[in-house]
Amino acid sequence: MISGAAYVVKALQEEGVEYLFNYPGAATIDIMDELYKQDMVKVILPRHEQALAHAADGYARSTGKVGVCMVTSGPGATNLVTGIATAYADSVPLVCLTGQVDLSLMGNDAFQEVDTVGIVRNICKYAITVRDRKDLGRILKEAFYIARTGRPGPVVVDIPKNIQKTMGSDAYPTEVNIRGYKPNETVHVGQIKKACSIIAKAKRPLFLLGGGVSISGANVLMTELVDRTGIPVVTTLMGKGAISSRHPLYLGNVGIHGGYAPNVALTDCDVMISIGTRFNDRITGKLSTFAQNTKIIHIDVDAASISKNIKVDIPIVADAKLAIEKLLEYLEPQDLKDWPSQLQELKEKEPVTQSYIEGLTPERVIQYINDHYEKPIVATDVGQNQLWTTQFLEVEGNQQLLTSGGLGTMGYGFPAALGAQMGNPKARVFAICGDGGVQMNIQEFATAMHYKLPVTLIVLNNGFLGNVRQWQQLFYDKHYACTNLLMDESAMVTRESIDNGEFDYVPNFVQLAEAYGAQGIRVTKIDELEGAFKKADQFKKGPTLIECIIPTELNVMPMVPAGKSLSDMILKDKK
Repeated sequence: MISGAAYVVKALQEEGVEYLFNYPGAATIDIMDELYKQDMVKVILPRHEQALAHAADGYARSTGKVGVCMVTSGPGATNLVTGIATAYADSVPLVCLTGQVDLSLMGNDAFQEVDTVGIVRNICKYAITVRDRKDLGRILKEAFYIARTGRPGPVVVDIPKNIQKTMGSDAYPTEVNIRGYKPNETVHVGQIKKACSIIAKAKRPLFLLGGGVSISGANVLMTELVDRTGIPVVTTLMGKGAISSRHPLYLGNVGIHGGYAPNVALTDCDVMISIGTRFNDRITGKLSTFAQNTKIIHIDVDAASISKNIKVDIPIVADAKLAIEKLLEYLEPQDLKDWPSQLQELKEKEPVTQSYIEGLTPERVIQYINDHYEKPIVATDVGQNQLWTTQFLEVEGNQQLLTSGGLGTMGYGFPAALGAQMGNPKARVFAICGDGGVQMNIQEFATAMHYKLPVTLIVLNNGFLGNVRQWQQLFYDKHYACTNLLMDESAMVTRESIDNGEFDYVPNFVQLAEAYGAQGIRVTKIDELEGAFKKADQFKKGPTLIECIIPTELNVMPMVPAGKSLSDMILKDKK
């Protein structure tokens, strides 16, 4: 017989949990006491619950394992909400343990009591409060199973304090049998054959690949399928890396910040084979004009995602890897004549580039990573920094680009990079953030120093909340409302002000990094990049912050205005 608290720790050990990202509180103190007595599960103490969830998320995405975190009741649980929603939107397997007040106090407005399950029910895969000690083992076993199977996602287990204290059996279940939850582990061969029949007749077929390809670990198989068929490939923002971005048939990202050639391909193809994507508005632009004359084959593990936004011709509910294996059995090489070469010519004619812009640019910063690091892990924040990274980063292999694509969570990048570094201690890990988003979890410098995590944090500092400012510049007559983060609200960062060293910004990121004991470097010129990265490579005691000063009115191009079709994209700044 052991206590519920001891049983939780045993469950983590049985599930092979390597790291538990935890922030303490009264409602979890019994579990923490049991964790103190063992050394199989390493407990990580970040500095904020939101960052803790993002760190577990980054660990999960970069390793393919279930990320696990624990917080206390009330504000601990509510601070976890953004991280849960982020993981849910991007299909990341997390098990989130939350402390709760005694069952007898629930509903009585007890100290630090909230209805955790009620709050998170619509932003997670499953949530439950443990109400009987004898159910604890079954619930924890099911939590890990649900999180990692089917379409992966976060599961929340709310554990009242009296359950933690109650004695019970120490037997941990070996099997899971959940009535009503049977993840599809097969492929409908008839649907596959129908799809192959349509593909065989296509003159302009196209693969549209989303994050589901990488989540299922199908990257190698997908590359084999592309090589065999000769069909060109475009990806969603989350799908980048489904095949190597250097592959000769890869065109780039599609959507409102996609490249010219990928968006033309999406518009002009006669058969679209979509694998592991939800066809959200960031991809389709104006729904009524999207792929009007195209037959669409949609493969996704989540039946609810198929024909939700775009009506498709052949739905296939299956794990991406299983479906691709079947396609390899039936698909033959295609005679596509000059369709692939036409698209490559368009890509060369209208490249996604900032090469025509003088001075330090995000492309030149990211290109340094491309040229000097073999298979790094790169996490991004959200905004212009994210879009530039997804445009310019060369991604090869599975799970190298970690980004909040579905929810678009500012503050995600830095803690996610820390979690990825813990899960991949030998990898070179970067976080690319903006000056706005990075401040949402800047306190995690303390975590990085505490655990000696040599992550390189690149801050693209333009003095503004850049993505919103870009829309204000292009569509709101430059009414820069609530986007200027400079000390002088009438100021902007220009190439001239950078060259003259006129940059009044709070905080001073270099000094802030140094205050944590980390290394801080400011870069304003192209020829300073190499020295900064080399210093970062040599600093092993913790993170290095490289602050890259860029002009305020440097925009992410191409772009499609809100409510417009993909054919209405703006290719370059009007100026």
